[in-house]
Amino acid sequence: MIDSRVVRINYEEIRTELFRKGIHIMVALVPALATINIAATEFFLAAAAIFYSVCEVSRVNGKSVILVSGITAAAARKRDEGRFVLGPVTLAIGAMMALMLYPSTAAAVAIYALAFGDSAASLVGKFFGRIELQGFGKKTLEGTLACFGAVYTSTLLVTSDSTAAFVVAVAAAVLELVPVKDIDNLLIPVGTGFAAVMIL
Repeated sequence: MIDSRVVRINYEEIRTELFRKGIHIMVALVPALATINIAATEFFLAAAAIFYSVCEVSRVNGKSVILVSGITAAAARKRDEGRFVLGPVTLAIGAMMALMLYPSTAAAVAIYALAFGDSAASLVGKFFGRIELQGFGKKTLEGTLACFGAVYTSTLLVTSDSTAAFVVAVAAAVLELVPVKDIDNLLIPVGTGFAAVMIL
């Protein structure tokens, strides 16, 4: 007989992870916004990070902010309970860094790697991962391959260059393996953007 408590926990984990990565993938809108006005896009990302931080400090101190605190609570993992959830801040800063450091094509590649590569690795690794890679926290081979595939595809669509797509995807997959939790939101766009600049 199936333990209903286990089923509930699994369902809640799936819902939380899908909700989290749905928010994460929204950063893929940044390159399109940057083509319209890069300065305004950077300002929006900075303002969003600051606004979120203020709301999150309030939430941690027991003062909920309408909508924002509810979204944060819904997206929080068990490890985030009772503490400041850093992910959205590093996500915004990672996208900003890509825009500031790299030309538009490399920046787009970097941001798509962050949006799609990191999300694919997390979802596939968490729900389908079986082969754990020793020394990399809870990273799995399946998650790493999913990251590679997502970044290869997105980079190929941006550049139409299969060699560049391969190099960037390898860089993203390696960087995603580094067990640094939310700091990967900085590491992935900066590292893949650098790889894109070098190969392009």
